[in-house]
Amino acid sequence: MPTTWAPSEVRKLYERGYHPVYREHEVNHCPGCGRTHWLIGRMSAECAFCATALPLAEASVRNGPVVIQHKNRDAHAWAA
Repeated sequence: MPTTWAPSEVRKLYERGYHPVYREHEVNHCPGCGRTHWLIGRMSAECAFCATALPLAEASVRNGPVVIQHKNRDAHAWAA
């Protein structure tokens, strides 16, 4: 029988359990092999040894799409 969740229960993150994430500017040990070498992407980090993937903590706190603007956005780009 499927369990249904009330909206108030979904917000109880402390009861969710172990949820590993990759945190920038910290030493991150892989939950799979314990090593600390990571390949960082836009939304996740992958262990370079065992390929365990973790979501980036910073990627989950954004409230919408990431907008990347060029530093010279007001200048015209002319092709040669």
